[in-house]
Amino acid sequence: MSENLKTIRELADELGVSKQAIWQRIKRDTSIDLRQFTSTKGNTVYVDVDGQKAIKSMFSNDSSTRYRQQKDDIDDNKKDDVDEQDEVKFLRNLVSEIQSEKKELHKLLDQQQRLALQDKKLLEEYKAEIKDLKSLVMPIREDEKDVSHQSETVPAEAQAKPKKWWQFKKRGQKK
Repeated sequence: MSENLKTIRELADELGVSKQAIWQRIKRDTSIDLRQFTSTKGNTVYVDVDGQKAIKSMFSNDSSTRYRQQKDDIDDNKKDDVDEQDEVKFLRNLVSEIQSEKKELHKLLDQQQRLALQDKKLLEEYKAEIKDLKSLVMPIREDEKDVSHQSETVPAEAQAKPKKWWQFKKRGQKK
């Protein structure tokens, strides 16, 4: 093609911006009618000299785009350094907080284990006392002896003689 025509990609490289940036600028600026400055062949859009001047003027308002981008990159690097330093400080503080919480948790765990051990010892002492109390046999009163003796003999008699249903009728009568 003619040297007067340039593609959007060539303009973007010349201005130091992306193709999308050029397209977005053209779409935003309604004063430029892209059809009068362009021609297409296949999927490629070619811009003539007047269109190139119009597009360059849109970007020249931004005072030297490449310089601005380089400056932004430098500023971003400085911001990144500051951000990294802040992040490192934050992470260090976070680590120290976590370590202090870990120490507190260890103390609480140790205290819980001690209390559990004390409870276990008390429980064993109580069991021992209960065994001692059970081993002390209190004397049985005379009337309790009679009742316990009767209750022991009745089941033995009941097991020796099976009762039949007609025998339940005769409870009041002695044999």
